[in-house]
Amino acid sequence: MTSRRSICLLADWRKVARRAWSIRLSIVAAVFTAAEVVVPLFGDTLPRGLFVALAFVASIGATVARLVAQPEMRQ
Repeated sequence: MTSRRSICLLADWRKVARRAWSIRLSIVAAVFTAAEVVVPLFGDTLPRGLFVALAFVASIGATVARLVAQPEMRQ
């Protein structure tokens, strides 16, 4: 017997999407990941792996931000 779980959005998901640092940093990580693919097409002046490292740092920041209390989210 398998239990089927459904995904439910938070009641205030729009507020969370606008204010949560974890969301912001996840978007930054996605931009850096895309830049790692796109930037070399226009020139190879930046060090290899720069955007991978930046995406990694942003991802770690998003993870930490997800666990840290953000008082402005309660208002």
